Amino acid sequence: MTIFENKRLERNMFRKLRDGISLYQRENVEKNVKLYIDSFVKGYKNIGYIVIYWPLKNEVDIRSLKKKFSLALPRCKDKKELLFYPWDENPLSKDSEGILSPNNSSPLSHLQISMIFVPCLSVDKNLTRLGYGGGYFDKLRRDNDWRNVPCIGVLTSNCVSTIPLTRAEWDIPLSGFITEKEISV
Repeated sequence: MTIFENKRLERNMFRKLRDGISLYQRENVEKNVKLYIDSFVKGYKNIGYIVIYWPLKNEVDIRSLKKKFSLALPRCKDKKELLFYPWDENPLSKDSEGILSPNNSSPLSHLQISMIFVPCLSVDKNLTRLGYGGGYFDKLRRDNDWRNVPCIGVLTSNCVSTIPLTRAEWDIPLSGFITEKEISV
């Protein structure tokens, strides 16, 4: 079986597991994300933007962070390019993948961002992330400047793989992950 076939099987399996999670589990993941950020912020006087994602079906929704922190959202461009823009009061529009995102100013640089939260279908103990297969985050993190920005997976504990996920040469491990049961960063 090829890497692509293995990943497709893993995506189908973990998508089904994710679809079965309760609102209570998702809310507890969100609480742990907030706990992590609060502990992170205590060590710094000025933090930059925190990148989150616009949640798709059954992903953990962490948009409530906007009440307390300066957030940025990703915008997918053609050629698998991922840029981050401040999430301000301007209306959002759909990007090249059909996901709501800002399109209102110059993109932020790695120097302006303190951490990036990414949704995961799964992650393993080696911090290999299973996403949707677009490759946007891996392509971005090939650049060493972006790789130095902490990239933290967000998911529920039932989607943390107990065995290593299929890993391609282009897959770049996360900095950590947060579930309703653990903060592993």
